Amino acid sequence: MTAMTPVAPAPGRVVRISRFRDLALVPAILVLLLVGALVDPVFLTRVNLINVLQQQTELALVVLAEAIILISGKFDLSLESIVGLAPALAVALVIPAASNGLGTEWATALAVPLCLLAGAAVGAFNGLLILRLRLSAFIVTLGMLIVLRGLQIGITGGQNLFELPPSVLYLGNAVWLGLPASIWLAGLLFGAGIATLRYLRQGRALYAVGGNVDAARAAGIRTDRVIWSALVVGGALAALAGLLMTGRLGSVAAAQGDGMIFTVFAAAVIGGISMDGGKGTLFGALCGVIVLGLINNILTLAGVSAQWIQAIYGLIILVALLLARLTTGKAQD
Repeated sequence: MTAMTPVAPAPGRVVRISRFRDLALVPAILVLLLVGALVDPVFLTRVNLINVLQQQTELALVVLAEAIILISGKFDLSLESIVGLAPALAVALVIPAASNGLGTEWATALAVPLCLLAGAAVGAFNGLLILRLRLSAFIVTLGMLIVLRGLQIGITGGQNLFELPPSVLYLGNAVWLGLPASIWLAGLLFGAGIATLRYLRQGRALYAVGGNVDAARAAGIRTDRVIWSALVVGGALAALAGLLMTGRLGSVAAAQGDGMIFTVFAAAVIGGISMDGGKGTLFGALCGVIVLGLINNILTLAGVSAQWIQAIYGLIILVALLLARLTTGKAQD
């Protein structure tokens, strides 16, 4: 009696299933649009939908950052603190001491590059601790989250910073071709990320490292460089998200970004990004952001208390993990 060898699924079928999972949230978005129209006629108005998209741009950029890092096989809890610290530091360096600045009064044109540089620097330092010193990504980024939150409160003195440079206000309020500039920026960055991960060698390397770091290293991929790049890019994207939020709100809040990371993981998980690395697409992550934005708007229009929204997000994460377990058959660590 001979043992039967298992037959591997056809490559074409795997590709089709993967594409179906990428589009899995599209029907959910259509259903939410219908539900929103039934809840309140205001929901489908152009003003409301643009408002929903603009409010989700900051979250979208942080989700983009986290998705890239998750695909590489790591994760970063400190992104929410970068959203607050990077713009707070940049603004404090250019505004006068009388406006709660640091007294340096650097040129206001430096505010935007300083903000992005601060975010990238945090990502690079996280990479140093994780890759060179071989420390746990969870402990490193959790500790960094706390450190950056304390620095933000210290820099701002626990108060909001209001006298923003014109460049920061412009990014948060400009309108290009009938849409807020922040929507265009988020769309362009997601498009660039999707193209990179699908067609460029760097994107394929990211999936290879996240899927099996030892096999990727054996194949000649510089795994540490790939992960480090993901952390640096993620930090810069989180800083840009903070910049857009600061410009849109007209101030840097002392607690800006606080608690944002939970919503980021909710969007990434329901968008199909694997917590184990090497799986998921940025298009799915973007759909996850849109789903959460629509749910939030529908609940607000329906008069549901904001205190319940976080509970609903948590339930969505659990359902998404359950569905991922049932469809893939693979347990998550």
